[in-house]
Order: sequence, then structure tokens, then C-alpha cells
Amino acid sequence: MEFKTFFSMPWRHWVLCLLTGLVCSSVLAQWQWVDETGRKVFSDTAPPISVPDTSILKRPGLHTNTNAAGTNTPATGTDAAAPLDTGAAPKLSGRDEQLETRKKQAEEAEQAKKKADEERQAKVRAENCERAKRAKSTLDSGIRIATTNAKGEREILDDAGRATEAKRLQDIIRSECSARVN
Repeated sequence: MEFKTFFSMPWRHWVLCLLTGLVCSSVLAQWQWVDETGRKVFSDTAPPISVPDTSILKRPGLHTNTNAAGTNTPATGTDAAAPLDTGAAPKLSGRDEQLETRKKQAEEAEQAKKKADEERQAKVRAENCERAKRAKSTLDSGIRIATTNAKGEREILDDAGRATEAKRLQDIIRSECSARVN
């Protein structure tokens, strides 16, 4: 009977518990590291090569933490809960300084581009305004004004042509010179 009790239910229960524990420990084997943005990453695969060893917090199977000097120290119950040396991992501020700096530089570049465009447009409008004023003063002086038609022939403006040209120049002066004042 004693031999039979050796293979009874409690022994099988312990074997089952032991196998379950081994399987669960392999499931709990995870990598933990701090990425470049300062966030903690948990994964069952190794971190990318770009992650330095000092940012890796936990490796599966080894159960060691890496300190700032780069040496492996065994993780104990108290060490596993204790944070690593503050110099080893980036500070978790919730902000990305480089991203904010690049964003600010991009905004400044956009503002500089807008300002340059506005200055260029203002210069073009000022030139258009001056040209229209000179043409209007020439037209108002009463001298003969000749234009070239589509055939390349020279034509002298009559009173109707002068009135049309004066109206066109006045519209240009109104649009270009008033925009410059604003």
C-alpha cells in the first residue's frame, strides 16, 4: 500500500505545480527598457540595437539588472523593486526636449518665411504703385501716347483709349497703393 500511496494524488499535484511554475516563469520572461522618449517598454522580444545597455532594466532568464558602471548584479527581492541608478536611465519627465526644440525651430522658420514673403509682396506692391502713378501722371500731362497693337503696328491713343487707360491705372493705384499703407 505504501508504494501505491507514493504515486497517489498529492505527488501528482506537486509535479503539476512544479511544471506549471516552470511554464509560468518562461511566460514572465520579459524585456524591460527605457526608450529614447523616456517611456518604459515591456516586451517579450529584445529591444532594438539602438537602445543602450544602460537603458535595459530587465532581461529574461538572467534576472539581472545593469547598473551605471555596466556590470551585472544579481536581482534580489529588494533589488528588483528598487530603481536603478538615476544616471543610468533617462529621466521620465513626460516631455521630449529635442522634439520641443525642433518644433520651436520649425515654428520660427515658418514665421521667418511668412515675414520674408510679406516683405517681398510689399516691395512688389510698392513698385507697382510707383509705376502706376508715373504712368497716370504721364497720361494726365496730355502728351501723345502711342501703343503697339497685336500686329506690331504703332497706334496713338484717342480720347476713349485715354479714358480706359486712366480708369485702369486708377484701379491699380487704388489696389496697390492702399494695400501698402495697411
